[in-house]
Amino acid sequence: MITNKISEWFNLYNKDIYHFLVYYIGSSDVEDLVQEVFIRAIKGFDTYQKKSSPKTWLFSIARHVGIDEMRKRSRLRKKQMIWSRDEQTEKETPEEILELNENNRLLYQSIQSLKANYRDVIILRGIKEFSVSETAAILNWNENKVRITYHRALKTLQKSIGGFSL
Repeated sequence: MITNKISEWFNLYNKDIYHFLVYYIGSSDVEDLVQEVFIRAIKGFDTYQKKSSPKTWLFSIARHVGIDEMRKRSRLRKKQMIWSRDEQTEKETPEEILELNENNRLLYQSIQSLKANYRDVIILRGIKEFSVSETAAILNWNENKVRITYHRALKTLQKSIGGFSL
């Protein structure tokens, strides 16, 4: 039964997907997004072709959920700027800044400043430690593109942070 399989996958991968989305979005408030990943998995179970592992399929869904959330937040920020031109909108609340230690905050900010392709590959390869082939499946890239983009993204991230390495 579909729900049993998705429940099994949820138990196996929900923490990994949670951490992925924290890095991807740059916020620790992603529980609803994790649920959205598994809701989409249930709805799209018929499209799962078993060409990749369930984990890579779920992370592909998580990436799309993250992209949707970033777009939604971007639209929301634009609306806020229109409605309150005098007020500066903050990207992080004081509570979130205090929650993260200085190194993690710097890493989150640096990852968020990367272009989307670099951010995707850094999170999947460097932080979540997916293999090149798994990353390629999630991003729908070839393996060579994953290797090259990861190398370039690391160089960019290291310049941004000043010698940090994943």
